[in-house]
Amino acid sequence: MKYTNVPLAQSVVFHCKTKGIDQIVISPGSRNAPLTIGFTEDPFFRCFSIVDERCAAFFALGIAQQTQKPVALVCTSGSALLNYYPAIAEAFYSGIPLVVISADRPAHKIDIGDGQTIRQENVFGNHILFSANLKEDYPPAQGEGMDHPAPGVRRGNDALLNSAINTTFENRGPVHINVPMEEPLYYTTDHLAIHPEVVPYKVPGTEGFDDLEQCTEQWGSAPRKMVLVGVNMPGMVNQEVLELLARDNSVLVFTETTSNVHHNGFFPSIDSIIAPIEKSERHHTLFEELRPNVLLTFGGMVVSKKVKAFLRKYKPDIHWHVDPRKANDTFFSLTRHFRMDINSFLFPLLKRSVPIESSYKPRWEGVKETYVQKREKYLAESPFSDFVAFGMILSSIPGGYQLHLANSSTVRYTQLFEMDSSVPVFCNRGTSGIDGSTSTAIGASLYEKAPTVLLTGDLSFLYDSNALWNTYLRPDFRIILINNGGGGIFRILPGKEETENFRSFFETVQEFDLKKLSDFYGLEHTRVNDRESLQTALSRFYLQGETCRVLEVCTPRLINDKILLGYFDFIS
Repeated sequence: MKYTNVPLAQSVVFHCKTKGIDQIVISPGSRNAPLTIGFTEDPFFRCFSIVDERCAAFFALGIAQQTQKPVALVCTSGSALLNYYPAIAEAFYSGIPLVVISADRPAHKIDIGDGQTIRQENVFGNHILFSANLKEDYPPAQGEGMDHPAPGVRRGNDALLNSAINTTFENRGPVHINVPMEEPLYYTTDHLAIHPEVVPYKVPGTEGFDDLEQCTEQWGSAPRKMVLVGVNMPGMVNQEVLELLARDNSVLVFTETTSNVHHNGFFPSIDSIIAPIEKSERHHTLFEELRPNVLLTFGGMVVSKKVKAFLRKYKPDIHWHVDPRKANDTFFSLTRHFRMDINSFLFPLLKRSVPIESSYKPRWEGVKETYVQKREKYLAESPFSDFVAFGMILSSIPGGYQLHLANSSTVRYTQLFEMDSSVPVFCNRGTSGIDGSTSTAIGASLYEKAPTVLLTGDLSFLYDSNALWNTYLRPDFRIILINNGGGGIFRILPGKEETENFRSFFETVQEFDLKKLSDFYGLEHTRVNDRESLQTALSRFYLQGETCRVLEVCTPRLINDKILLGYFDFIS
């Protein structure tokens, strides 16, 4: 097997291999040639080539999301590294492990006017778990052997590599390894010149209940308990735990599409509960009736702005968050962080608790039944729009498919409908950006046996169009593109005015022919603009084919917001 003849690059590759990091996403360059040689010449690694670094980082994030293992990114020096930043921030806030490996110029060539050179050390300082700024051990000249060790420098580099890679395993997030290397960069050797010291990572422990009796008393005596589930991987919560929660009339379980938690006794459309209260003259009384004594949260980010506004104003008496690593004080009321997984927390708590008599859940179940009936009536009577299209699309997705959502309008419309429990749902909610949804979905699709559907908007699709610039698109990958002619979410937000300034700089009206983009990448494209054509297209959209398909659903830009806001009026 061939190795790079740069010892420092050998060390980086060795540490990744020893720790089991076998998925490597590489963007082309010259300065990173020793790293590229090291990874691609070893059959242990599966290497991907993605030219656009921003797309590459989100592609890697999608792989890490699915495998739940760190994925390495490799890039050249200079501005290439900065293009990773959006995905790194997403990984930081979503708890997704990424190992960012950047090639760099030697320290003495920084800020002297050398080409493709920036200050790379600690460049992600605010959104990284660990920065390892390695030191060049020595520059091998052409034809030289590899018998000039720098033991002190190499020991220091080994320590940094162990710390960086162990951190991403133990704390689940992005780390950065900056690797300075001098030319020549392309020479190889048939033996290793390094003998790194490898320190195994530790599997984080979780705390147990040191006051189970007190927690059981607080939980059991509360007549109004709310469980709010944020972003969650599918299958994370034990079914017996879900049944125990569902049987307790003093417990309301609010889930979101991205929660991947399902039960007929839960409340999956939070905004459909809260929006009618906001419109009521009795809103203060109704919100007080909804306000929980105990709020229990787990999972990641919460999508619903309405539930956040509600809980920040009508605060719970007690707020517990359960997560092995971190707790966000989203509602400014956090009283305790339990560093446990949710099953270890809820199972003993619910087994010991005796359900209290309460009308809390039955009272809001009546509201839920009403809005479900009214929603179906409203869908049947409404003209074709975003709202109607989402209702039709979400009910059409075959069981077992994987669904990826873009942000902004896409994820918020999806929240208004129930999902088939066999369809796992993913969305980049760490930073909630529109920038890498397609890239993430394509990366994730490679590690899911079932087909993947991406549901996206026109601006998000255009923004990440370079995601299609690779050879890794599965033929069963499906893209449903809602084209409402711009940033439709800005029409829903308060303060909208029908001015040229609004249309140009907020809504960002666009009239691009998106079929041309699909044709450019060799994708099968279908465009529809009414109920009948959408229904017909969906009936064959998921059938097997030889290439990825794009279904463009054109909706009326000027009435989408009116129909959505009218829905909340109707169910009120």
